Amino acid sequence: MAAAYTLYAKPGFAATTIERLCTEARISNRAFYECFGGREELLQALHERCVDETIAAVSKALQEAPQELDERIRAGISSYIGFATADWRRARIMHVEVRRSGDVLTASRQRAIESFARMVEDVTDSFPDPAPVNRHLLALGVIGALQELLIEWVLAEEPPSIEELVAAAVHIFHRSFSNQVIT
Repeated sequence: MAAAYTLYAKPGFAATTIERLCTEARISNRAFYECFGGREELLQALHERCVDETIAAVSKALQEAPQELDERIRAGISSYIGFATADWRRARIMHVEVRRSGDVLTASRQRAIESFARMVEDVTDSFPDPAPVNRHLLALGVIGALQELLIEWVLAEEPPSIEELVAAAVHIFHRSFSNQVIT
């Protein structure tokens, strides 16, 4: 897992062979296949671990946040961005390699998005004047925007600061769930 964490982040999933994984991990190909059915299964396990750890960090931040809505929103977003960017490999696997892996992570990615969407919906249940559109679709849109912000952070030659990412994400969140309808 440790070797895959680094190699799947850079040079990336597509460029990482089982032989390279085994060499880096100092294990035989046979030992690899005793643990995983292939490099795709290893990527799925790694992705799910990253997602589970991120969900735990965000859940903890939301539980510890003051009950004021703005504080909860900022705490959740700050926690997500902070945890994802605390290790560039995590950010890259969760937001870049998950898309580059083709169909390998489709189900795992959808489960992760649904989990995060439920978190967003739970937080926004207490919005004073909810937007007059489907709350689940708004949650998915906010998650998509947050993913794109993190992809920018991972891939940009001069990545934005974490503070800029948080400010942009909080702004998007508020604008998405306000009661203003833009036509």
